[in-house]
Amino acid sequence: MSVSNTPLVTNDHVPRTAWYILAKSRELKHAPIARTLFGTPLVLFRDENGRAGALVDRCPHRNAPLSQGCVERGAVECPYHGWRFDTQGRCVEVPGLHPSRALPKFRVGSHAVIERGGWIWVFGTPGTEPDTEPFEFPFVDDPRYTRVPETIEAEGTVRDVAENALDVPHTAFLHRGLFRTAKVRNDIEVVVRRGKDRVEAEYIGEPRPSGIIGRLLAPQGGEVIHFDRFIAPAIAQVEYRLGDDAHLVATTVLTPLAATKTLIAAEVAFRLPVKVPTSVFVPILKPIALQILGQDLRMLKTIREHAEAFGGLRYASTELDVLGPHIDALLSGNDVDSASLGEVARIRMHV
Repeated sequence: MSVSNTPLVTNDHVPRTAWYILAKSRELKHAPIARTLFGTPLVLFRDENGRAGALVDRCPHRNAPLSQGCVERGAVECPYHGWRFDTQGRCVEVPGLHPSRALPKFRVGSHAVIERGGWIWVFGTPGTEPDTEPFEFPFVDDPRYTRVPETIEAEGTVRDVAENALDVPHTAFLHRGLFRTAKVRNDIEVVVRRGKDRVEAEYIGEPRPSGIIGRLLAPQGGEVIHFDRFIAPAIAQVEYRLGDDAHLVATTVLTPLAATKTLIAAEVAFRLPVKVPTSVFVPILKPIALQILGQDLRMLKTIREHAEAFGGLRYASTELDVLGPHIDALLSGNDVDSASLGEVARIRMHV
């Protein structure tokens, strides 16, 4: 097993041979939309059957952005001269070309697309037929669970956002009163397990979080089961079981938009005690969750901007930075041999 002590400061280390979310299904309607993946502009649009496609957002004719055009007969139309391209990137029409002339065999780079569970997934490498499927969000077909999706852009890398989402000690300070408080501390044991493409931390002996969210999810208290997970290359997941009935899993797909910009595509699936109506709970929980996320994103942006005055990011870490070094190692390709999770560390926290 390898653990990295050097943080990855850009998204250059994030593998391209994987599926990433670029939009919610409901965002892609009749008009094309512009997106970016690994710094490359893409255009998303639907064909005549409603299937989504993703092309490099550049007409080969005179370099105009296809995303500023329209969709006609299932093909995206360039706004400059009207050239049209299907979801495979093939040129299907050149307006003004004499009928006796064959269509030129110009193509636009295309990415594989899968639409599933209300999300549009795009494969990171163009011109590839993937032999893998996108990550499955949990409880998609379980009627006991309510699913709440959200997307937001972050000024930070996949590594930055993942570690932040899975970091416990900062919550008592940055999210004081919302999730934990620095005044109430408890001894917790953390068991870290590492597999070929993932790392997991289990928190043992953790009481119900002392902030508002803990009181909402489990007003009567009870046993807490808490796992944090990173699944390479870009999945962060937090799972809580609180008491006998409350269960919450927050799954985040992190899409590298550019070197230091990442799209957060998150879905919270939760089950509550029967006596708590979902219609009441969601309008209360969602603003609090967005407030917490906003605090995190502002801090990540501030850190990156502030570090520029000192020549860039440098980290001093302790064992309390539980998953960050493992995330770095996984993104650097330093896997372990076993596909199954094996214990690699036990850490005592007083948080």
